[in-house]
Amino acid sequence: MSENDERTAGQTESAGQTDKPLPLREITDARTLRALSHPVRLALIEAMTISGVPMTATEVGEQIGESPTTCSFHLRQLAKYGFVEEAGGGKGRARPWRMKSIGMSFGASHNTDPEYEIASRTLAQMYRERSFARYRTWMESQASFSPEWRKAAESSEYVFYLTADELAGLNQEMTTILINRYLERLNDPALRPAGSVPVEMLVMSFPIQVPDSEPGEPGPAGWAEK
Repeated sequence: MSENDERTAGQTESAGQTDKPLPLREITDARTLRALSHPVRLALIEAMTISGVPMTATEVGEQIGESPTTCSFHLRQLAKYGFVEEAGGGKGRARPWRMKSIGMSFGASHNTDPEYEIASRTLAQMYRERSFARYRTWMESQASFSPEWRKAAESSEYVFYLTADELAGLNQEMTTILINRYLERLNDPALRPAGSVPVEMLVMSFPIQVPDSEPGEPGPAGWAEK
């Protein structure tokens, strides 16, 4: 992922509704991005996406460590901007909520307005900080996992020489592979194999040298070509 075209894998329609996947939510306005830029709202989206089933404010609050009152307020705000909806049944804090999209996409490719770009960078940074925090937790706790899981987990880095078009094509290929392979398991717990757990995979790609710069000149990412 990158802040220029941020994508988060997400959700299909809740069980009992329809088997047709919902479209990726493309966010093109700064107001919606700013509405999402709150740690509780991001935590709610992450927890409900991983669950794959409707959840009440109390249930999701137990997972993210927030009170039902706090979760209920932020769920209503997310509903206001079209990210969640009531799943039907229940009253008050016992009302179940479900996600409305398979994820979201935002960044410079959607809007080049300066206000939008600032909001996009802010939200992208919040998402990545949360992802890196989970990675640090994994690094600190991996000894508690079985050898099988420690061997299966991976942390890799690659450097290629690519044109902008080639990079865009590579990102699209990666997105297509990942979205089509396992996304349906988020929506339907019955499809999850025995022993499976949520696994996070980060895909980030970015140039480390300014185009047409001299060899050895540091790029904006702090690298220098050797």
